[in-house]
Amino acid sequence: QVQLVESGGGLVQAGESLRLSCAASGSIFTINAMGWYRQAPGNQRELVATITSGGVTNYADSVKGRFIISRDNAKKTVSLQMNSLKPEDTAVYFCYAYLLPIRQKMTWDDYWGQGTQVTVSS
Repeated sequence: QVQLVESGGGLVQAGESLRLSCAASGSIFTINAMGWYRQAPGNQRELVATITSGGVTNYADSVKGRFIISRDNAKKTVSLQMNSLKPEDTAVYFCYAYLLPIRQKMTWDDYWGQGTQVTVSS
């Protein structure tokens, strides 16, 4: 079984910073992409940032220049440094991984964390 566990959410004021972390555990052979998505009330889940095992990053336009994604392949962790937070960043943030689990039929799959709430007050 594979688990993604997030930490680091909370309530901050506009302009402040937060750091989210996510650790993957369980029977994992290898991880390709990891990243973060978010979902605000009434909205669809949207991409925030992703990073490949080789360190190639991709950011949503709305967070470019403010958020930084990083990962530790050996520890199977991904982090999101969020700076200059805005009220519109308020959402539940979900950790994501595209990985190959160790099981009888080994196929690449998407995995998600349970989500962590980020609230930015104005």
